[in-house]
Amino acid sequence: MTHSQNRAGLRGPRPVRLAASALALGLGLMLAGCGGMPTNRTLDNIHQPVVEHTNFTFDLTTQPEGGFDAVQARRLGEWFGALGLKYGDHLSVDDPADTLATRAAVEVVAAKYGLVVDGVAPVTEGALPAGMARVVISRAFASVPGCPDWTGRSDANYRNATSRNYGCATSSNMAAMIANKEDLIHGQDGTGNTVVATNAKAIEAFRTKAPTGAASLKQQSTN
Repeated sequence: MTHSQNRAGLRGPRPVRLAASALALGLGLMLAGCGGMPTNRTLDNIHQPVVEHTNFTFDLTTQPEGGFDAVQARRLGEWFGALGLKYGDHLSVDDPADTLATRAAVEVVAAKYGLVVDGVAPVTEGALPAGMARVVISRAFASVPGCPDWTGRSDANYRNATSRNYGCATSSNMAAMIANKEDLIHGQDGTGNTVVATNAKAIEAFRTKAPTGAASLKQQSTN
């Protein structure tokens, strides 16, 4: 009798163990599914462009009084052409002698590409020996990390959240279309010569001009 009770006691909890294991497995699958669901419950774009900077350097030989000869100017122009200088690139000159002639000579070559020399050159690797100057091109690149994001493939959306890929198209297009990537960081400084300001000048002139019929009519004689 005791032996039967022990066997019954061993048999009794086994269905309970199976049910508990099935419940734990079900909860684990549910939690795993929830982990793959989107969590952004707003219409805010969580995918924003990231701007990175890269410096390209070119060392050239300068003359004792500053500037450089035609050979160096041709080498510099070929380097500019290989880089494909464009709007948004920043040009600077690192000249240990700090001569205006070297800066002016670089500006002559860069003028063909519509660029001017900035004031201060960024810190670059390596020291310049005497009689050398370094031309630095700082270029910004914009990208949207993690886009496109099609990881959330489940149709279940218990949080009423937006898709993981929501906002990727808009941010990627902005990163690709904006010519000066620096505008994604701080925008352009207001100079007053914007389209809105120009249109406002025309509207202001129209409002302030006296109507043509405001003056009294001229007296005309019939004689």
